[in-house]
Amino acid sequence: MKPLDGVRICDFTLHAAGPYGTHYLSMLGAQCIKIESRARLDIHRRPHPVYGRLEPAEFDQGNGDKYAIELNLRKPKGVELAKKLVSVSDIATENFRPGVIRKLGLSYDVLKQLKPSLVMASVSAAGQIGPEWSDPGYAPIFAAVGGLGYLTGYDDGPPVELRNMMDNVTGMTMACAVLVALYKARKTGIGEHVDVAAREVASSFMGDAMVAASAGIPVQRKGNEMPYASPHGVYPCVGHDTWISVSVSTQAQWEALARSLDAAHLMGDERFRDAAQRWHNRKALDEVIATLTVRHDRNVLTRQLQAAGVAAFASFSARDLAQDEHLRIRETVMDMTGPQGKTRAVTNAPWRFEKTPARMERWMPGLGEHNEYVFGEILGLAKSEIARLVDEEVIW
Repeated sequence: MKPLDGVRICDFTLHAAGPYGTHYLSMLGAQCIKIESRARLDIHRRPHPVYGRLEPAEFDQGNGDKYAIELNLRKPKGVELAKKLVSVSDIATENFRPGVIRKLGLSYDVLKQLKPSLVMASVSAAGQIGPEWSDPGYAPIFAAVGGLGYLTGYDDGPPVELRNMMDNVTGMTMACAVLVALYKARKTGIGEHVDVAAREVASSFMGDAMVAASAGIPVQRKGNEMPYASPHGVYPCVGHDTWISVSVSTQAQWEALARSLDAAHLMGDERFRDAAQRWHNRKALDEVIATLTVRHDRNVLTRQLQAAGVAAFASFSARDLAQDEHLRIRETVMDMTGPQGKTRAVTNAPWRFEKTPARMERWMPGLGEHNEYVFGEILGLAKSEIARLVDEEVIW
């Protein structure tokens, strides 16, 4: 058994933040029923030519293991069927713009009457209450208004907004909160509404910057710098767009780095004689280190530096990750083959349980792939009734 075997999720979420959260829960064993319609198709089902693919890309990674049905919530009968599905589910999730779920007649106040133990999660940019509750948003906006974007970038340049990470972290935050609420519901029989604001997820990572600012200490972008650690950055290696990340925080590490780069003479350079001088002259030091690392293969240099006690590792691209031996052995990255026979590398669950399997098992579902199972076996509709609802564009 998986940890969440027997738990059912009625998943109204689309795009990224919501689906990533329910994806983690489905890998833990929950039966996640993804609700879409041709009237409101998940945008990530569309091709992504910018990723070099003329087929959906991101949809693969956030919707594997799910059951997909078509249900047109613009039709009263569609809303009625959604309520029936919620009544036999443990969790409902949505990431409509705040207010939309209420207009559809599927708000938590309505659904908890059908099932008092229901846990419902709503994911939005700014939350369900507050002066900015109705504002829409996407990942870069979450990071910008949450403060993380302002901290990201170089001290002589503008903020650099974060993208995919914000959706993923928001989804993981939702999954964590839902599990806690589900645990409570199993103990008390009483569910609750979980309100997840993506901008607040971003702000929760501000930590020391928030404390410093409240104490009147200026907070600035640091780029790749770390106070009192130098060299500390990403440096070029042999090959196009190939890099190694290096961090030196002690005198012993500095000397080991200099020897590994065949540059022992740097230990006698007055500009770099100790940590204080290296930090003061860090820009000049970065330039020197870059002229040395560019002569080396990043993987060979990584092993050499780590053996010498220096924190270093290659900066991996997505292609590097897909081919990485360590991740392959741990099955963090694995190949899956879809119904058309196409094999893709996918990212598996980022955890390992000693005895309990919790991983991605199935390829992404096609639109409406599980209509017959969900409407027929779970809700008990006859095939003739399902066919009629298809004709009426309710199951559509």
